[in-house]
Amino acid sequence: MKTAYELAMERLAAKEPERKLAPEQKKKLAEIDETYRAKAAERETFLGSKIAAARASGAAEEAEVLQEQLARDLRGIREEWENKKEKARASS
Repeated sequence: MKTAYELAMERLAAKEPERKLAPEQKKKLAEIDETYRAKAAERETFLGSKIAAARASGAAEEAEVLQEQLARDLRGIREEWENKKEKARASS
């Protein structure tokens, strides 16, 4: 007997067949992943240290503002990352 997950995956595959990627596309996707992982890590490191310093000095409001900025920055990076990956997948 199949699990609900297996049945759902079969239905999904029937509606939208799996895309085959060319080696160039796979390479481009790997490069995009590497670049955007680095961008996200850089922002987390940079703002993370500022957040820690603000909390250590007792500036809770400043830390909260920086935390929100970090969340916005990471969201923007993820959106840009996904857009680049979709373009790479769509290219032939």
